[in-house]
Amino acid sequence: MSLRFARLFTATLIGLSASATVLAAGPQLVWRGDITTARGVVTDVAKAWEKAGKGKIELQPFNTASGIDAVVKGSADLAGSARPGVGGAEQSLTFTPVAWDALVMVTYPSNPVSNITLKQLHEIYMGHITNWKELGGNDAPINLYAVASPGDGVEFSLRKLLFGRGNQPVAAPRLYVNVAKLEEGVTLDKQGLGATTLAGASSNKKVKILSIDGIAPSMSTVGSGTYPLYTELYLVSNDSSPKAAEVKEFITFLTSSQGSSLLRSHSLIPYADGMALASKDAARRAAIASTVGTRANVGQAMTTPTVAAAAAPAAVVAKDTALAKAQVAGKGAKAAKETKASVATTAEPSPFAKVVASVGTTARMGFAGVRSDAFTVSDNAKVGGKFAKVLADAVMAKGKPVASPLAAAPADAAEKSTAIATPKVAEAKPAAKAAKPVAKATEAKKPTAASRTYKVAPGDTLYSIARKNAVDVNKLRAMNGLKDNNVRLGQVLKVGAR
Repeated sequence: MSLRFARLFTATLIGLSASATVLAAGPQLVWRGDITTARGVVTDVAKAWEKAGKGKIELQPFNTASGIDAVVKGSADLAGSARPGVGGAEQSLTFTPVAWDALVMVTYPSNPVSNITLKQLHEIYMGHITNWKELGGNDAPINLYAVASPGDGVEFSLRKLLFGRGNQPVAAPRLYVNVAKLEEGVTLDKQGLGATTLAGASSNKKVKILSIDGIAPSMSTVGSGTYPLYTELYLVSNDSSPKAAEVKEFITFLTSSQGSSLLRSHSLIPYADGMALASKDAARRAAIASTVGTRANVGQAMTTPTVAAAAAPAAVVAKDTALAKAQVAGKGAKAAKETKASVATTAEPSPFAKVVASVGTTARMGFAGVRSDAFTVSDNAKVGGKFAKVLADAVMAKGKPVASPLAAAPADAAEKSTAIATPKVAEAKPAAKAAKPVAKATEAKKPTAASRTYKVAPGDTLYSIARKNAVDVNKLRAMNGLKDNNVRLGQVLKVGAR
């Protein structure tokens, strides 16, 4: 090799090395989070960011909880989430909405069912509808899939829409670590059904996306708000991080025209383009609650120590009380109807004041750290005693059955405010007439006939037990003094008179 050639070769290597150094310049960021945000938001934008010479993004897609925890601990600079922050350590983080996506239900491609209603979806998750023939399909069980991770973005957001709270326990015994694995499970199961997002499933030809109430999810129907199950996607950051400035620069890049174009290529709507959806959110949630028949009461998370423990029928009585007051005041039927619709929103302000549909629980202080709410009775039987106490004590309403929800003494100030209005219904009646039912109630304390009972077996839900024993589910709940729809394995329930 000539000296001149050697010098040229050395100069070329130095030049290539310098170019590589320029391309690698900029912040080195770590992103960790859910598969949903990775596929639709971050992957392509990270490549464009690196190609522009702004730095490198290390991607660690897994699930929502792992990403948020990593940002809290400082092992990641950014996380992805399909839900907002829910309190605790997450309150110290910044959740920046960057796109709009659709929560979609997927099934096997050859499944004849192409559409389900919101009400049917609610009943499926409650374990009330269990066969595809009830949806117009084949006579086969519905194998409902869900993500097991506590606080998963897709599961949390869907349950918040259907039940008014994101940690609602559901009848989904088949659990996966993230939506990508869930979709794989559905591709292998002709009876499978599970929730994912439009951005993730739109290009997956091995699954079939169902319409909701006759509306197919698409960028058009999400953008107009006609598809009801739209949701925000977030990037999560820590403003006190040493790389906070670089993180903000990346988010600015993502929301630029170049980043927005990449979002649209994944069937996502840039957040700024869908601001009208944010203004429709409260009305949408109220409409869904009305459609699925969820009680309009304020429910707190199961893992919080202070929980309103009023029995379910008391919420109904409270509504009727407000209705009666409106009529007595001479406001007319229309005003009374409006009063009934707004009872839930007149409670004292709380972190859950915007919840329009929920189910109250009686979680104990001792289970404040429990983060596993997707397990069912059948799962509990499979995994053994590890989760038996969680299901029984963190979800079930313990205590002796009461003859009437009004007879239970309120446990805290929140309960007093709920129950205090009920006795006032009698104030509109003459005192003499009000005294008669009291006397009758005293005389009625006579031995009752023996009751038929049923022992809860693996896989049972309150709805399936009601159906097996030909009894209305509300009556079954009242007979057993249940606060919600949860039952535990081996529990003995009254199902009627002999």
